[in-house]
Amino acid sequence: MAGNESTDNMNGTNCSTPRFLIIGAGSRGNAYAKAVFESNVGIVASVADPIPQNRRRLGEKYIWYDNKRQEDQEFDTWQDFLHYETHRRKREVAGERVLSGFDGVFICTLDHTHVDVITNLAPLNLHMMCEKPLATTLEDCIRIYKAIEPLRGEVPKTIFSIGHVLRYSPHNMLLRKLLLENSVIGEIVSMEHTEPVGWWHFSHSYVRGNWRKESATAPSLLTKSCHDIDFILWILGYGMHLPSHVSSFGSLTFFKKSRKPIQAGTATNCISCEFEKDCMYSAKKVYLERQLLQGNPGWPVNVVVPEMEDLWLAGKKEEATEKLLSALEDDYTTKSQQEIDERPWFGRCVWESDNDVCDDQTVTLNWEDDGNGLGAKTATFHMVAFTEKQCERRGRIYGTKGEIEYDSKAVRVHTFADQHTKTYHPHQPGGGHGGGDAGLAGSFVAAVGDVKNGRSASEAQMQHIGCTLEDVIRSHAMVFAAEEARRKKIVVDWQEWWKRNVRDIMERYQTGR
Repeated sequence: MAGNESTDNMNGTNCSTPRFLIIGAGSRGNAYAKAVFESNVGIVASVADPIPQNRRRLGEKYIWYDNKRQEDQEFDTWQDFLHYETHRRKREVAGERVLSGFDGVFICTLDHTHVDVITNLAPLNLHMMCEKPLATTLEDCIRIYKAIEPLRGEVPKTIFSIGHVLRYSPHNMLLRKLLLENSVIGEIVSMEHTEPVGWWHFSHSYVRGNWRKESATAPSLLTKSCHDIDFILWILGYGMHLPSHVSSFGSLTFFKKSRKPIQAGTATNCISCEFEKDCMYSAKKVYLERQLLQGNPGWPVNVVVPEMEDLWLAGKKEEATEKLLSALEDDYTTKSQQEIDERPWFGRCVWESDNDVCDDQTVTLNWEDDGNGLGAKTATFHMVAFTEKQCERRGRIYGTKGEIEYDSKAVRVHTFADQHTKTYHPHQPGGGHGGGDAGLAGSFVAAVGDVKNGRSASEAQMQHIGCTLEDVIRSHAMVFAAEEARRKKIVVDWQEWWKRNVRDIMERYQTGR
């Protein structure tokens, strides 16, 4: 019953079960709330989001249901929560009877806000799970490190996790076990890993949506694929056996004005475009015909119109359709530059947008022989927009005794000596990322529960989360190094780059210099 606890929680009722706040009630916040709720070992106790219908929908599902809401069950913003919790603690210290506090937070706000949320909440000593990416710049990643990492000699008191969900799916956990524990293909020589973003998904999020401009968010390699780089390091890194060099190539190849079909003329919006009926990127086709009219008022349609699910489920289908078309008709050309920059434009022509992030990119990582039994190897990562599959990762890993092929659903192992092929079909628990969302949330909740029941944070962190904050910074730094390699058309010496840009700064912080 822990996941659906809604009883009075004055001064520690049900205190053995960790209580969590969800900050950001969009698709990621809902995914983690659902996972915590279904785990039955944690309580979704509150939600903070500036959009009332987002708060209400999440709250009705996982927090207050049909009951009267308590004052601590919803907040407009994370700042409101910070003010509330600071005041609540002061009242508790003064001996007043107060509602129970929170053990941890899930931070699921827009990427560029993570640094402010984390650094401002850090003094509360709450356990934190932050959706990826950690931050949009290397400087902000280091700010977060300084805000929550204990100084050398101090004992960690809290759990920190990042939304690198690929580590936690049954498929990928089996893949890693086969490679590293069972050595089914011998010593790893090379790896090819692909993230197929999906042709219309890329247009939704990275051409029309919030992640379209590097200056407003970050490179698509970070916002979309930082957990793929982390996945490769997790699979091949063997702890501290890290790459020696990184290179990258990529660009915006297709979603730009020079590629606009002649038939589309000067149109800037799909609804008013004469070419719309023949255009596969037509916003009307993407959101109305292929989604809403097929019975899906959820993602991505509810990103265009936040109240869409309420209307649709209330039987107001005609009104829902009209609201969607009205939103898609909204043409950015009538707005100020500030208005254009501040929000997504989902009816916008994909060749007339202001997007600048890569739609096709490769990263190559190279490992040198460490002289202690870990041999040289290479890994190539490919992020590509133009795919049928949507975020269903696939790849091949080549070893001295065999090779592995994987596709997010199955793992195929072929061994050379006996010419034997075996295919594994890991459990598919449902939910996002092949069960990775639930796996990550469950691991975080378990770690927080262990600490709440007396275990050291360091032990719980390593057993359940499996990585440290420094590991998180390292995989993000690898993305920033790859971007530097791409922009400058160079091969980056990883060890030197890490020492100069990150390690020395961390060392100065740890030693107080």
